[in-house]
Amino acid sequence: MVDALQGTKVLELSRVSPGAFCTMMLADMGAEVLKIETPPAVRPGPGSGVSSSDAQQAAFSYTNRNKRSLGLNLKAPAGQKILHALAAEADVLVEGFRPGVMPRLGCGYDTLSQINPGLVYCSLSGFGQDGPYRDLPAHDVNYLAISGVLNLIGPSAEAPPSIPLNLIADYGGASMHGVVGILLALFARGQTGRGQHVDIAYLDTTISLLSATLLMDRYVTDGVVPQRGQGPYTGQYAFYTTYETQDDRLLSVACSEPWLWGNLCRALGRPDFERFYRHSGHIERSPNAEERQVRETLQAIFRQRTRDEWVAFLADKNVCIGPVNTTQEAFNDPHIRHRQMVIEHEDPEFGTVRQVGIGLKLSDTPGRLRHLAPRLGQHTDDVLGQLGYSAEAIDALRRSQVVA
Repeated sequence: MVDALQGTKVLELSRVSPGAFCTMMLADMGAEVLKIETPPAVRPGPGSGVSSSDAQQAAFSYTNRNKRSLGLNLKAPAGQKILHALAAEADVLVEGFRPGVMPRLGCGYDTLSQINPGLVYCSLSGFGQDGPYRDLPAHDVNYLAISGVLNLIGPSAEAPPSIPLNLIADYGGASMHGVVGILLALFARGQTGRGQHVDIAYLDTTISLLSATLLMDRYVTDGVVPQRGQGPYTGQYAFYTTYETQDDRLLSVACSEPWLWGNLCRALGRPDFERFYRHSGHIERSPNAEERQVRETLQAIFRQRTRDEWVAFLADKNVCIGPVNTTQEAFNDPHIRHRQMVIEHEDPEFGTVRQVGIGLKLSDTPGRLRHLAPRLGQHTDDVLGQLGYSAEAIDALRRSQVVA
């Protein structure tokens, strides 16, 4: 089978999951990803006593699947020399350190692009490679806060913002934008013959995602400042919320369009509620008393059946509803299973290993799980051997803690 990124060599230097998720998407599509990991002060090499718990943790690591691992100390000149040799043959390098760290290690873009002018060098950092915040530490919730996203999440201005899972800045932001930036730079290289520096900032990508919302459309075009608790998607309006059911479970309803809302109202025996559909005026305010009463009335109706009974009853009514699943329920959902978003891999050591599937579906060059994640330094000997290092030289590097 031909893979979409077959033959593309990627070096990954990242200590946090968004960088690993970015390169995992490339690896799933056939890229040859070498994960360069900083070894602890003393770390056993392959075949010298790696604990079973470390091995199991590696095998079940989702974001490191389809990769190889090299343990390399970049603070040592000999380690930098190895990275330079690898970069000379690579197509892509992805690094997730704070700005300035890679140049201090002799591995910045300016240095490596001289060695390999075709190298696509992607930096994932909190605030980007320049600007007054470039050196500040931060995490997902900080980017959401600074970008104005966090201030908009929650049921009301009186309550504190609701903190979401770290899906927005970390993964929807940095990881996904990183993949897009890398592929665009590779496409450009096909036309110019030159690589380039892809500068991805978690904060930038968060604001980019925010710009796609209706709230920001109104702010940019009309100067209407959005407020927390206002707008049609806060969960307070009857057409876009969750309802408790008879069995104390939750059912999601998202009938934003007037015709979908009308279908739901008629199915529930309340066609008189059709006039409470979503409209543009909802963007600037919270529900009024009459609209809140509609939601309360529908809540009483949804209490009359179990969650799964409602799912079955509404299945053919052309309405947007869905059960609020637990993770276990989601992993056993028949549609999610059919779409291969839960996959199983047979491992000789650990048996059947279950992982999340591949979200990108390509008809001719689909992604695939070739092998599970490696242990730290599992491929050090192979990688260095391919660079021309002898077994004796590798042993000497390992004794001096340059490699693991």
